[in-house]
Amino acid sequence: MYENSRLLIDSSNPPEPGQIVWRSPSNLAIIKYWGKHGVQLPRNPSLSLTLSASCTDTALAYEFREETDNRIDLEFLFHGEENESFRTKTLAFLESLTPQFPFLRQLKLRINTGNSFPHSAGIASSASSMASLALCLCSLEDALFGSLQDPGDFDQKASYLARLGSGSACRSIFPYASVWGATPAVPGSSDEYGVPAEDLLHPDFKDLHDDILIVSSREKTVSSRAGHALMEGNPFAEPRYAQAKNRMTRLVDALRGGDMDTFGKIAEDEALALHALMMCSNPSFMLLEPGTVALIQKIRAYRAETRHPVYFSLDAGPNIHLLYPGEIVAEVRGWIEEELKEHCVDGWFIQDWVGEGPEEM
Repeated sequence: MYENSRLLIDSSNPPEPGQIVWRSPSNLAIIKYWGKHGVQLPRNPSLSLTLSASCTDTALAYEFREETDNRIDLEFLFHGEENESFRTKTLAFLESLTPQFPFLRQLKLRINTGNSFPHSAGIASSASSMASLALCLCSLEDALFGSLQDPGDFDQKASYLARLGSGSACRSIFPYASVWGATPAVPGSSDEYGVPAEDLLHPDFKDLHDDILIVSSREKTVSSRAGHALMEGNPFAEPRYAQAKNRMTRLVDALRGGDMDTFGKIAEDEALALHALMMCSNPSFMLLEPGTVALIQKIRAYRAETRHPVYFSLDAGPNIHLLYPGEIVAEVRGWIEEELKEHCVDGWFIQDWVGEGPEEM
């Protein structure tokens, strides 16, 4: 939808060197997206909560190149150090965007990025990293050409670009919550980009906590990209897509009505469905670890005993997202310290919550 752009820098009036910095949060999908087609298009709609503390900072420095060729000049740093694997992936992403951003070949680029949480461990680091990069690119376009002055246009293009880098990244552009994938439950939703879903939320869900219990900080044995690809041969794929579409309608109703119990049941059912799909793939794979299962059992027992609305979710990894309303934060945090930390690597957990979305630094 943004193909074949003619945005090129006038070499007779080159821009001054500059730098753009964006911080973008990760997000937690409640309705999971697992399976895609075409160019990063989802097989089913998804709905996520935008986090706050789990984020990526990306600084994009640029200067005009007098001599240009058919390549992108990129220096890439991750936490201040060269990372050739990440550079290669980022360069391929930027090269894929040259139909939208032909001016990238006219610039010398330097990207310095870093996370507040472990990458590739199932906390959607690709979502926050690609979202922050997409936001930098849209700010760069606007700085050079003044073409994205409208905030709605800016966010939509950023979400579209982020999706091309990582599907879930398109949902990290918006505050509080986002929907990606066309669904009758959310007018204006699209497969091409995420849309804001803050208006769907009862006030109780804007005060939701998500404490991430780090069962493992190791890089996943199977990437999410590879996991998505395995859905093409999964015998449960089509029933799964229908299930997700039906749950989306129920979840939207629960979010609007402040129905925490229905929300929590859907969150847990979706998390387990995601990992069941992994175990039914061919070849199958399992990202859960013994500590994950132990935590799930303790969460269920705690909820039954206390009647507190405390629920779990999982991304494509072993780490538990503990979801609960802010009004019981003191009690739940005490329980984490006493009962749950023993299952976390070095007692590590991240105190996170539903947040206000990306920020230009």
